[in-house]
Amino acid sequence: MANDISPKAYVSPNAKIGDGTKVFPFAYIEDDVVIGDNCLIFPFVSILDGTRMGNGNKIHQGTVIGAIPQDFEFCGEASECILGNDNVIRENVVINRATHTGGQTVVGNGNFLMEGVHISHDTKVADKCVFGYGTKIAGDCEIGNHAIFSSGVIENANTRVGECALLQAGATFSKDIPPYVIIGGSPLKYCGINSILGKILGTDDKVLKHIANAYRLVFHGQTSVFDASLQIKQQVPDGPQIRNIVDFLTSTKAGIVTKIS
Repeated sequence: MANDISPKAYVSPNAKIGDGTKVFPFAYIEDDVVIGDNCLIFPFVSILDGTRMGNGNKIHQGTVIGAIPQDFEFCGEASECILGNDNVIRENVVINRATHTGGQTVVGNGNFLMEGVHISHDTKVADKCVFGYGTKIAGDCEIGNHAIFSSGVIENANTRVGECALLQAGATFSKDIPPYVIIGGSPLKYCGINSILGKILGTDDKVLKHIANAYRLVFHGQTSVFDASLQIKQQVPDGPQIRNIVDFLTSTKAGIVTKIS
């Protein structure tokens, strides 16, 4: 099956465009670009050098994929911006490629980026995440599967968000957000676990209680993150989610939001 490229689009003859992909008028696609099968590239989209895109992606008007990183260390090196499959990228989104040779900015599979989202250089986004209107992710961040960012969230550089975490609207943070939690308010505070998403994903009620008990030790105990991790291992029944929590807490470099390390 052939692709469908409008004669009113600029597509470099060196770009590789997959079967079934439709490129609308006034799109702009540079030389060093690979786009997979069955993608939709809407008008006024720019897909720049270093972009590697999988199948079934929908890229809406005004979006820039593979933009030059907004990093003072950038000196023109070749780098990559990787998109997986089945992502929906809405209007006016910017995703920067990495800063240095061999680096990658990565957006995985099945993610939904709403209008005005910015994913900065070298950030790694996993699968099935949702980013609300105007959310901004700084450089060198890591975001786990099924994370949800409400509108206007700002994640500062070199921080992590664990899987199934929910950031309420307007949250701004410079420390790590552990998995399965809800964080919001001003100042930020722990608002419980994301049990609704947990149930949607098939997590057993008993496991959800174990997760809640683990986070009572972290956020309500009068102890450090390190000691809370030890208490979780001693007091909470083991399981994949509990191990994930402990591994996340013990590997933090930025510290855990709302909690002293």
